[in-house]
Amino acid sequence: MIRFLFRLIGLLCLASAFLLLVYDGTKSIAASRFYFTSVRALWDLINAASLAQLKPLILPYARGVLWDPVMLTILAAPAWGLFGLLGILLILAGRRKKPLIGYIRQ
Repeated sequence: MIRFLFRLIGLLCLASAFLLLVYDGTKSIAASRFYFTSVRALWDLINAASLAQLKPLILPYARGVLWDPVMLTILAAPAWGLFGLLGILLILAGRRKKPLIGYIRQ
């Protein structure tokens, strides 16, 4: 059951990554320059209050190293790349194990 949920959420993440890629591509063509939606911009559109609450939660850990280089890099990344990577990882986590041929499982 958990593998099914991993695969389902992974496919939804891949579908949203594809939609964001098409959206960014059409905006890039219309503007005649490269354009991508960052994770921060998408998060602001969905729920800006939770993004403001995230910084005080992460900042005390590892003397602020988790926030400044790590989290700011993730927030500046293209949203389609993050959703695509998350989708691929979830699908790989939810795949079935290949049966062993010639060995007895115990």
